[in-house]
Amino acid sequence: MVQESTTHGILSAILQEKEINMASPTDIRKGRVMNYQGAPHLVLEMLHRTQGRQAGFVQTTLRNLQSGSTTTTKFRSTDNVEFMHTTTNKLEFSYKDPDGHHFMDLESYEDTVLPSEVIGEDDNFLVEGNTYDILLIDGKAIRLELPASVEATVIEAPDALRGDTAGNVLKPVTISSGLTIQVPLFIKKDDVIKISTGDRSYLGRVN
Repeated sequence: MVQESTTHGILSAILQEKEINMASPTDIRKGRVMNYQGAPHLVLEMLHRTQGRQAGFVQTTLRNLQSGSTTTTKFRSTDNVEFMHTTTNKLEFSYKDPDGHHFMDLESYEDTVLPSEVIGEDDNFLVEGNTYDILLIDGKAIRLELPASVEATVIEAPDALRGDTAGNVLKPVTISSGLTIQVPLFIKKDDVIKISTGDRSYLGRVN
């Protein structure tokens, strides 16, 4: 709940300062952010539809960037929609402190800070020195966009017990962020592994 309220406060400030950018529903595209019912929504899917002689409409799947919920919404061709200016910067994760998580622009060396409440459990996939996509709305950093998978170094790995020869037997290991995941028995300390950010599952060994 703290993460949601923090994100809500940042987005509310952006909504108060933004410039009006009205457009037609035909301009809706996947990946754009629109102001819908007073909150920024990310367009996940969109499809143009027609109904015989009636005016066409655009059917969309939107994600509320404040609550994280998704909704399916139709926009008629006569409706007005409002887009928000967004950019995505690739920034290097530097460190975290009481102010939040610090990301650095490798060209300008500018420091961007996202509050820890906004990062939430995604902190488990942050590795110092790796680059990540940061979504900015009207120039303000608002959220971390995790890739589908990340690579991380195993810092703790118990030895496999004798007799554990079944191919599907797993053991817990700890990666550099402190996250514990289940991996095959052959994984050792200092191995670099690939992990799904969706379900925290082991995807393979990198080296």
